[in-house]
Amino acid sequence: MSSVTYSSDGTVGTIRISRPERRNALNHAALDLLHESVRSAADDELRCLVLTGDSGHFCAGADLTELEDLAFTDDLRAALDALGALPFPTIAAIAGSCMGLGMQLALACDLRIATADARFAVPVAKLGLMVDHWTIRRLSMCAGHSGASWMLMTARPVDAEQAHRFGLVQQLVGGPAVDGSVGDPDSVVLDAATELATEISRLAPLALSGSKLGLDLLEDPGTAADQEGSYRAAFERAWESQDLVEGRRAFQARRPPEFKGL
Repeated sequence: MSSVTYSSDGTVGTIRISRPERRNALNHAALDLLHESVRSAADDELRCLVLTGDSGHFCAGADLTELEDLAFTDDLRAALDALGALPFPTIAAIAGSCMGLGMQLALACDLRIATADARFAVPVAKLGLMVDHWTIRRLSMCAGHSGASWMLMTARPVDAEQAHRFGLVQQLVGGPAVDGSVGDPDSVVLDAATELATEISRLAPLALSGSKLGLDLLEDPGTAADQEGSYRAAFERAWESQDLVEGRRAFQARRPPEFKGL
């Protein structure tokens, strides 16, 4: 079975990540399949796309048991750009872990629905690496400056309720405290996302694509603050650092890292 699959039912498409042994964390091969799935969705006559995971998780990030490097981040950037460039609305249906790369996938979608047990994090400071500036800008727009600061500066996971308060998640589903529903988290969130996607698919596609374009123009990369390249320089320095090596070793050994700022 493929680790990332794409299917469509009329005007609604679904991309599902399935690497349960790694809580749906992506390696190079899975990332390539994800990008291919986004291309397939772009070629279909869809009105809405749902991105989800299975086995109780959305995506726990990049698979750090394999080598992750700047080439991986470039491939990820291409996949995220392709997802964000789709001319129709996209929905992230999130259960369980939504960490690191999973957060980037969720941020690339237009809307986010999550179960009550979902947890969100950008734990780069625990690993000694950085996310690209698009991720920080997008996180700040979705979760607010204070929410983004909290997530980036503490590296702590944020629960679904707090993510909803930040504005990162627009709708919570599943669990008696949320809507009284019970059942498998994957099914609950996917059903809710598919219902919303079906509703959206009945709206005027030109109006939706135009509105999406207008929203995208508010964060035009041409107006990004990093005109002198200082953030990019810091990004590359972190990815080439000894701290990153230490972060990976600590992660694999399940011990606290000892960072030296080198």
